[in-house]
Amino acid sequence: MSTTLTPAQLAKAIDHTLLSPTATERDIVRLCAEARQYGFAAVCVNPAYVPLASSTLQGSSVKVCTVIGFPLGASSTAAKLAEAGEALQKGATELDVVLNLGWLKSGLFQDVLADLQAVVQTAHQASPPALVKVILETCFLTEAEKVLACQLAVQAGADFVKTSTGFGSGGATVPDVQLLRRQVPAHVGVKASGGIKTAAQALAMLQAGANRLGTSSSLQIMQQFMDGQNNTTYFTT
Repeated sequence: MSTTLTPAQLAKAIDHTLLSPTATERDIVRLCAEARQYGFAAVCVNPAYVPLASSTLQGSSVKVCTVIGFPLGASSTAAKLAEAGEALQKGATELDVVLNLGWLKSGLFQDVLADLQAVVQTAHQASPPALVKVILETCFLTEAEKVLACQLAVQAGADFVKTSTGFGSGGATVPDVQLLRRQVPAHVGVKASGGIKTAAQALAMLQAGANRLGTSSSLQIMQQFMDGQNNTTYFTT
Protein backbone atom coordinates (compact mmCIF):
# COMPACT_ATOMS: atom_id res chain seq x y z
CA MET A 1 0.00 0.00 0.00
CA SER A 2 1.04 3.63 -0.18
CA THR A 3 0.95 6.36 2.40
CA THR A 4 2.12 9.92 2.71
CA LEU A 5 5.31 10.28 4.71
CA THR A 6 5.42 13.40 6.85
CA PRO A 7 8.60 15.41 7.49
CA ALA A 8 8.47 14.38 11.15
CA GLN A 9 8.30 10.71 10.21
CA LEU A 10 11.24 11.05 7.85
CA ALA A 11 13.27 12.88 10.49
CA LYS A 12 12.59 10.09 12.99
CA ALA A 13 14.25 7.66 10.58
CA ILE A 14 17.50 9.65 10.33
CA ASP A 15 20.72 9.39 12.32
CA HIS A 16 22.21 12.88 11.82
CA THR A 17 25.85 11.95 11.33
CA LEU A 18 29.21 13.67 11.68
CA LEU A 19 32.17 11.29 11.74
CA SER A 20 34.73 13.50 10.03
CA PRO A 21 38.20 13.28 11.62
CA THR A 22 38.36 17.08 11.62
CA ALA A 23 34.99 17.71 13.29
CA THR A 24 35.33 20.35 16.01
CA GLU A 25 33.41 20.84 19.24
CA ARG A 26 31.52 23.68 17.60
CA ASP A 27 30.54 21.32 14.76
CA ILE A 28 29.19 18.77 17.24
CA VAL A 29 27.17 21.38 19.15
CA ARG A 30 25.69 22.56 15.84
CA LEU A 31 24.90 18.95 14.88
CA CYS A 32 23.01 18.47 18.14
CA ALA A 33 21.10 21.72 17.71
CA GLU A 34 20.04 20.66 14.22
CA ALA A 35 18.97 17.27 15.52
CA ARG A 36 16.79 18.93 18.17
CA GLN A 37 15.30 21.31 15.61
CA TYR A 38 14.29 18.62 13.13
CA GLY A 39 13.61 15.81 15.60
CA PHE A 40 16.11 13.34 14.17
CA ALA A 41 16.28 9.89 15.73
CA ALA A 42 19.89 10.29 16.83
CA VAL A 43 23.17 12.03 16.27
CA CYS A 44 26.04 9.75 15.32
CA VAL A 45 29.44 10.98 16.47
CA ASN A 46 32.90 9.61 17.12
CA PRO A 47 33.49 8.23 20.65
CA ALA A 48 35.52 11.22 21.83
CA TYR A 49 32.47 13.44 21.35
CA VAL A 50 29.95 11.27 23.19
CA PRO A 51 30.17 13.30 26.44
CA LEU A 52 29.67 16.59 24.58
CA ALA A 53 26.76 15.27 22.53
CA SER A 54 25.17 13.68 25.58
CA SER A 55 25.34 16.88 27.65
CA THR A 56 24.18 19.05 24.74
CA LEU A 57 21.17 16.81 24.07
CA GLN A 58 20.19 16.37 27.73
CA GLY A 59 16.41 16.53 28.06
CA SER A 60 15.95 15.86 24.35
CA SER A 61 14.39 12.83 22.66
CA VAL A 62 17.40 12.66 20.31
CA LYS A 63 19.62 9.66 21.04
CA VAL A 64 23.41 9.67 21.11
CA CYS A 65 24.90 7.07 18.80
CA THR A 66 28.60 6.35 18.45
CA VAL A 67 30.79 4.00 16.44
CA ILE A 68 32.82 1.08 17.76
CA GLY A 69 35.84 -0.47 16.04
CA PHE A 70 35.40 2.17 13.37
CA PRO A 71 35.94 2.21 10.45
CA LEU A 72 37.81 -1.05 9.82
CA GLY A 73 36.29 -3.43 12.38
CA ALA A 74 39.73 -4.91 12.94
CA SER A 75 40.19 -3.87 16.58
CA SER A 76 40.52 -6.67 19.10
CA THR A 77 37.39 -7.72 20.95
CA ALA A 78 38.88 -6.35 24.17
CA ALA A 79 39.43 -2.97 22.52
CA LYS A 80 35.86 -2.91 21.17
CA LEU A 81 34.54 -3.78 24.62
CA ALA A 82 36.57 -1.04 26.27
CA GLU A 83 35.38 1.48 23.68
CA ALA A 84 31.78 0.37 24.04
CA GLY A 85 31.87 0.40 27.83
CA GLU A 86 33.27 3.91 28.01
CA ALA A 87 30.80 5.20 25.41
CA LEU A 88 27.86 3.77 27.35
CA GLN A 89 29.16 5.23 30.59
CA LYS A 90 29.52 8.65 28.95
CA GLY A 91 25.95 8.69 27.62
CA ALA A 92 25.73 6.78 24.33
CA THR A 93 22.52 4.78 23.93
CA GLU A 94 23.19 3.37 20.46
CA LEU A 95 26.38 1.66 19.25
CA ASP A 96 27.26 1.08 15.60
CA VAL A 97 29.94 -1.62 15.66
CA VAL A 98 31.93 -2.71 12.62
CA LEU A 99 32.02 -6.44 11.93
CA ASN A 100 35.51 -7.92 11.57
CA LEU A 101 35.62 -8.37 7.80
CA GLY A 102 38.98 -10.11 7.77
CA TRP A 103 37.76 -12.76 10.18
CA LEU A 104 34.61 -13.26 8.12
CA LYS A 105 36.59 -13.72 4.92
CA SER A 106 39.00 -16.07 6.75
CA GLY A 107 36.14 -18.35 7.74
CA LEU A 108 36.55 -17.51 11.43
CA PHE A 109 32.82 -17.36 11.94
CA GLN A 110 32.83 -18.22 15.64
CA ASP A 111 35.32 -15.44 16.28
CA VAL A 112 33.10 -12.97 14.41
CA LEU A 113 30.12 -14.14 16.42
CA ALA A 114 31.92 -13.92 19.77
CA ASP A 115 33.22 -10.46 18.89
CA LEU A 116 29.72 -9.17 18.16
CA GLN A 117 28.12 -10.98 21.09
CA ALA A 118 30.52 -9.34 23.52
CA VAL A 119 29.52 -5.84 22.38
CA VAL A 120 25.81 -6.69 22.20
CA GLN A 121 25.78 -8.15 25.70
CA THR A 122 27.58 -5.11 27.11
CA ALA A 123 25.09 -2.78 25.41
CA HIS A 124 21.99 -4.73 26.39
CA GLN A 125 23.13 -4.95 30.02
CA ALA A 126 23.56 -1.18 30.25
CA SER A 127 21.01 0.95 32.07
CA PRO A 128 19.06 1.84 30.06
CA PRO A 129 19.81 -0.91 27.54
CA ALA A 130 21.51 0.38 24.40
CA LEU A 131 20.84 -0.60 20.80
CA VAL A 132 23.54 -2.22 18.68
CA LYS A 133 23.77 -1.83 14.92
CA VAL A 134 26.26 -4.12 13.17
CA ILE A 135 28.01 -2.47 10.22
CA LEU A 136 28.61 -5.06 7.49
CA GLU A 137 30.50 -2.81 5.03
CA THR A 138 28.66 -4.45 2.14
CA CYS A 139 30.89 -2.96 -0.57
CA PHE A 140 33.62 -5.42 0.46
CA LEU A 141 31.41 -8.52 0.68
CA THR A 142 30.07 -11.03 -1.79
CA GLU A 143 26.36 -11.76 -1.72
CA ALA A 144 27.01 -15.00 0.17
CA GLU A 145 29.16 -13.12 2.71
CA LYS A 146 26.42 -10.50 3.17
CA VAL A 147 23.94 -13.29 3.94
CA LEU A 148 26.34 -14.90 6.39
CA ALA A 149 27.15 -11.56 8.04
CA CYS A 150 23.43 -10.95 8.59
CA GLN A 151 23.01 -14.40 10.11
CA LEU A 152 25.91 -13.85 12.50
CA ALA A 153 24.63 -10.40 13.52
CA VAL A 154 21.18 -11.79 14.25
CA GLN A 155 22.65 -14.73 16.16
CA ALA A 156 24.70 -12.27 18.21
CA GLY A 157 21.52 -10.46 19.23
CA ALA A 158 22.04 -7.26 17.23
CA ASP A 159 19.15 -4.81 16.98
CA PHE A 160 20.07 -3.64 13.47
CA VAL A 161 22.26 -4.55 10.55
CA LYS A 162 23.80 -1.58 8.75
CA THR A 163 25.14 -1.38 5.22
CA SER A 164 28.23 0.78 5.43
CA THR A 165 30.62 2.99 7.36
CA GLY A 166 30.65 5.64 4.66
CA PHE A 167 34.43 5.27 4.60
CA GLY A 168 34.62 2.21 2.33
CA SER A 169 34.69 2.02 -1.46
CA GLY A 170 30.90 2.21 -1.69
CA GLY A 171 27.84 3.03 0.36
CA ALA A 172 24.25 1.91 0.63
CA THR A 173 22.48 0.54 -2.43
CA VAL A 174 18.85 -0.39 -2.90
CA PRO A 175 19.71 -4.03 -3.76
CA ASP A 176 21.82 -4.36 -0.61
CA VAL A 177 19.08 -2.89 1.58
CA GLN A 178 16.58 -5.30 0.01
CA LEU A 179 18.95 -8.21 0.60
CA LEU A 180 19.53 -7.27 4.25
CA ARG A 181 15.81 -6.84 4.83
CA ARG A 182 15.15 -10.34 3.46
CA GLN A 183 17.87 -11.88 5.59
CA VAL A 184 16.93 -10.54 9.03
CA PRO A 185 13.71 -11.11 10.99
CA ALA A 186 11.14 -8.36 11.34
CA HIS A 187 12.29 -7.37 14.84
CA VAL A 188 15.79 -6.58 13.53
CA GLY A 189 16.12 -3.21 11.81
CA VAL A 190 18.06 -2.29 8.70
CA LYS A 191 20.10 0.91 8.63
CA ALA A 192 21.16 2.27 5.25
CA SER A 193 24.21 4.53 5.34
CA GLY A 194 26.89 5.81 3.04
CA GLY A 195 26.27 8.11 0.10
CA ILE A 196 22.67 9.04 0.91
CA LYS A 197 22.58 12.71 -0.09
CA THR A 198 19.14 13.41 -1.55
CA ALA A 199 15.52 13.00 -0.53
CA ALA A 200 14.97 10.69 -3.49
CA GLN A 201 17.78 8.41 -2.30
CA ALA A 202 16.47 8.47 1.25
CA LEU A 203 12.97 7.51 0.19
CA ALA A 204 14.31 4.76 -2.08
CA MET A 205 16.18 3.24 0.88
CA LEU A 206 13.07 3.35 3.07
CA GLN A 207 10.98 1.79 0.33
CA ALA A 208 13.61 -0.95 -0.05
CA GLY A 209 13.17 -1.87 3.61
CA ALA A 210 15.43 0.40 5.67
CA ASN A 211 14.17 1.46 9.09
CA ARG A 212 16.93 3.96 9.74
CA LEU A 213 19.15 6.15 7.56
CA GLY A 214 22.63 7.33 8.44
CA THR A 215 23.63 10.50 6.62
CA SER A 216 25.61 13.70 6.96
CA SER A 217 23.29 15.31 4.39
CA SER A 218 20.26 15.29 6.69
CA LEU A 219 19.44 18.99 6.33
CA GLN A 220 19.63 18.87 2.55
CA ILE A 221 17.42 15.78 2.51
CA MET A 222 14.84 17.36 4.78
CA GLN A 223 14.77 20.59 2.77
CA GLN A 224 14.34 18.73 -0.51
CA PHE A 225 11.62 16.59 1.01
CA MET A 226 9.71 19.54 2.43
CA ASP A 227 10.01 21.48 -0.81
CA GLY A 228 8.36 18.63 -2.70
CA GLN A 229 6.43 16.83 0.01
CA ASN A 230 3.02 17.26 -1.67
CA ASN A 231 4.21 15.00 -4.47
CA THR A 232 5.97 12.48 -2.24
CA THR A 233 4.47 9.05 -1.72
CA TYR A 234 6.10 6.41 0.44
CA PHE A 235 5.29 2.83 -0.52
CA THR A 236 5.08 0.14 2.14
CA THR A 237 4.30 -3.53 1.95
